[in-house]
Amino acid sequence: MEAQKPNNQQAKPAAPQTKKADNKTVSSNVGGIKNASIVILICFVIAVCFFIFVLGDGSHFKDGLNSNGPIDILGTIYKGGVIVPILHTLFLTVIVLSVERWIALGKAKGKGNTAKFVANIKAALAKNDLAKAEDLCRKQQGTVGAVVYATLTKYKEMDKNTILSKEQKLTSIQQQLEEATALEMPSLQQNLPICATLTTLGTLIGLLGTVIGMIKSFQALSASGAPDSTELSTGISEALVNTAFGILTAACALISYNFYSNKIDNLTYAIDEVGFSIVSTFAATH
Repeated sequence: MEAQKPNNQQAKPAAPQTKKADNKTVSSNVGGIKNASIVILICFVIAVCFFIFVLGDGSHFKDGLNSNGPIDILGTIYKGGVIVPILHTLFLTVIVLSVERWIALGKAKGKGNTAKFVANIKAALAKNDLAKAEDLCRKQQGTVGAVVYATLTKYKEMDKNTILSKEQKLTSIQQQLEEATALEMPSLQQNLPICATLTTLGTLIGLLGTVIGMIKSFQALSASGAPDSTELSTGISEALVNTAFGILTAACALISYNFYSNKIDNLTYAIDEVGFSIVSTFAATH
């Protein structure tokens, strides 16, 4: 009895260790920023500090007072008014989330070329070599590999099943493919809706600043006597600066959204292509 105890203790940890290693190899590990509101808050603090302490510094204005006319481009931007730090916040948010998606989708892509991986999986399926296909998924370590591995696991399960009909087995494999894909998509598309929102919001906030600047300009023109040139130039600066930053923010957000949406579509197409091959192989061999 004493000799059997250590043998049982050694046998227990062996199975979970192997399982843990397998799960690691097929995980996409997309990651990314889960709470974008924190990013927006930090960007807002940075934008306000930049507006007050950098753009508002006296060295950018006549006589060292930010109430006077600007003498360089930074002073002109400061004259854009309170809308400027808001637009800077939106612009910084687009930049941060774009970098975050670059890193996250780089992990989702996995190792090696996706097209080559798909071709190798299809070649392994053509030879009915499921072991090699699973090994390729472990080495790929991306979203496509994780989805394909989950589908191959269901494939092997249906291969051993003697109760269900062929149509039911094919449906089960197809459902596993769709479920695995659905689980991966939220992590791929995370924060992209914010970029899509900023595409419109940046333009609208910039337009708001433009309207406010033009109102100030017309107020200066409508004043009795000679128009105040300082007030007039301030209003025009506010209008033009906000227009520029609104367009810049919207353009960067639009480029970022379309660029990463295209990357996600490429991964989805790869998953669909391999999934179709898996289902076709099962249908042809059973």
